[in-house]
Amino acid sequence: MDMQLNDKTVLVTAGSKGLGRAIAMEFAKEGAAVFISSRSETNLQHTVEDIKQETGNSNVEYIVCDMKDAHAIKQMITTIVSQRRTIDVLINNAGGPPAGSFLEIDDADWYHAFELNLLSFVRTIREAVPHMKQQQSGRIVNIASSSIKHALDNLVLSNTLRPGIVGLSKTLAQELSEANILINTVGPGSIKTERILDLNKKKAEKLNMSTEEVMAKAEQQIPMKRYGKPEEFAKAVVFLASGANTYITGQSLIVDGGLVKAL
Repeated sequence: MDMQLNDKTVLVTAGSKGLGRAIAMEFAKEGAAVFISSRSETNLQHTVEDIKQETGNSNVEYIVCDMKDAHAIKQMITTIVSQRRTIDVLINNAGGPPAGSFLEIDDADWYHAFELNLLSFVRTIREAVPHMKQQQSGRIVNIASSSIKHALDNLVLSNTLRPGIVGLSKTLAQELSEANILINTVGPGSIKTERILDLNKKKAEKLNMSTEEVMAKAEQQIPMKRYGKPEEFAKAVVFLASGANTYITGQSLIVDGGLVKAL
């Protein structure tokens, strides 16, 4: 299948590690001009070099950006458009909010999670969409969590804010479709990332178990009996963000090996 991504301009936020890195890698394999962002220039430099070496695509760059800073987001989009004249694909991604029960989370945690996990998506879309409208084409994929389909234990921030991404995507699908801008939400479930390892470590400490025991038990609950690989998740994102997707918009997809039973 031709993904029609060769020389397309792609931005992946939080692209230096984890799922963002895997997504950027897959776009580079398809010949896209890839920009990745995060707050750490050191991490970005290493990731860009890794992607170039692994894919042979030299058209990979980074931009240091704090996704809680509205001016920095605006400048990031301006920089990309000044170099590439437009932006074809936007992948909104951000690190997951901290774990904790309702009474453990204070106002500072709520504000931080809102700015990083929802408002940053709003701001980045707002800056990118005018350029997509001008060319009457664009793809946006918002990375969320399986909490868009079911509530996750001890993750009240994610359970509250991630569904807001779905509402945003659904609304924008109605507003932007006439300009051939398609927008979807993809939620990782049981994907083996640093985030999952960290959550399992914390769970193990509470249960007085080893992290390995907690992970083995979790894998047995997954119909496919294993955690997913970041690249497996990334391939689904790349398809939805590609020219091969011509009619899917406003939808929410969970990539979790069949774990979530909600319809």
